[in-house]
Amino acid sequence: MPADHSAFRSGIRGEVLEPRDAGYHDARKLYNAMIEKRPALIARCADAADVMTSVNYARDNGLLLAVRGGGHSAPGLGGCDDGLVIDLSRMRGVRVSPDARVADVAGGCVWGDVDHATHPFGLAAPAGFVSTTGVGGLTLGGGIGYLTRKYGLTIDSLLAVDVVLADGSFVTASEKQNADLFWAVRGGGGNFGVVTNFTFALHPVRVMTAGPMFWAIEHAPEIMRRWEELIARLPDELSGFFAFLTVPPAPMFPAELHLRTVCGVIWSSAADQATVDGLLEPVASWPKPLLSHVGPMPLPFLNSLFDPLYPAGLQSYWKADFVNTLSDEAIARHFEFGSKPPTMLSTMHLYPIDGAVHRVAPDATAFAYRKTRFAEVILAVDPDPANKDKISDWARAYWDAVHPFAAPGGYVNFMMEEGASRVEATYGANFARLRKVKKAYDPGNLFRVNQNIPPAG
Repeated sequence: MPADHSAFRSGIRGEVLEPRDAGYHDARKLYNAMIEKRPALIARCADAADVMTSVNYARDNGLLLAVRGGGHSAPGLGGCDDGLVIDLSRMRGVRVSPDARVADVAGGCVWGDVDHATHPFGLAAPAGFVSTTGVGGLTLGGGIGYLTRKYGLTIDSLLAVDVVLADGSFVTASEKQNADLFWAVRGGGGNFGVVTNFTFALHPVRVMTAGPMFWAIEHAPEIMRRWEELIARLPDELSGFFAFLTVPPAPMFPAELHLRTVCGVIWSSAADQATVDGLLEPVASWPKPLLSHVGPMPLPFLNSLFDPLYPAGLQSYWKADFVNTLSDEAIARHFEFGSKPPTMLSTMHLYPIDGAVHRVAPDATAFAYRKTRFAEVILAVDPDPANKDKISDWARAYWDAVHPFAAPGGYVNFMMEEGASRVEATYGANFARLRKVKKAYDPGNLFRVNQNIPPAG
């Protein structure tokens, strides 16, 4: 690595930070405070040309390269030691074409940026569950969220991407251009280049009917079973994810529930209140909830509901699986661990990924688990570094207990660094094709700070 980076600094319009520079230590911080990285260089790119220059510099100088979009990466994949970080956080423009129902979204945007731009037009792109999540990371991994049952994964609304490749060239990928690359980026993560722009088809969504229902923890096994059975019968209009959680001491919840461990379902629908009330009629035969608040709210409000609970800088350890069914034994093991979270912010969520997702063939995009029913994530979280081992041990023990009842792979956006075999299991029958695309576009595996797909041999 050259000792003098002045030529690189002068070659981009953004900012290059080295360890000696003011602002470097703040810029290198990761979303997950459990992970610390010290890159040699951070390039805060202003545009696609800066990204091209940065990719070329990393490749030509043998630098390890990491790419940071929104930065919301649990395994800290937006950083690296002794290498170059391409930071896209200055590239946050969104342009909406309301008549065409299309949005162009720059690679450094978070979903709150997209919601802000699209909501005034009564439009939305299917996003996740937290507005501070990066558009790039969530989309490239597939994209599971509140609108999944209705409109599919985020990648199912993706029309095109602009990508800077490992050789420094700039290409557009869509169904008509570089179709193999477009297939691969829809679920294959950041393995194939740096996406500087996403073009999304938008859907008519303005007001959601959504909110939580909480039950006493002793009812959790019954609620899990009834929820699974109801989701299988519900039309795509309504979704709801199951959770074990500790009620936070927030004004929106009754004081008598604060810090109480409960189970819950967070319902969501783009339909009106009357439609949702009708669909939820079967819930009246369930045990009486401690809290039931399902009502109208703007989509941006729903998408940012959990933002205050999970800011950057917490200690986080995640484990994930895809789940096809909940057997009695699986439910018993979930109850054993989910009913005893180690900290207030530690939780387990089961997200439905059926409905529109199932109407796309498993080989139509890189996202292979098109026929599974749920994405499970175990989130072990706490602000105190002293609890790092405590929360990590709980998450690993929980996952070890329930993984035998799950599919081999997990949602790539919920995974920590878990090894090559886990990545291969996540892509299943699509893995061999992904390796061929990787060889075509990144034969030297320059983009390897990710859930890595090695080039075909």
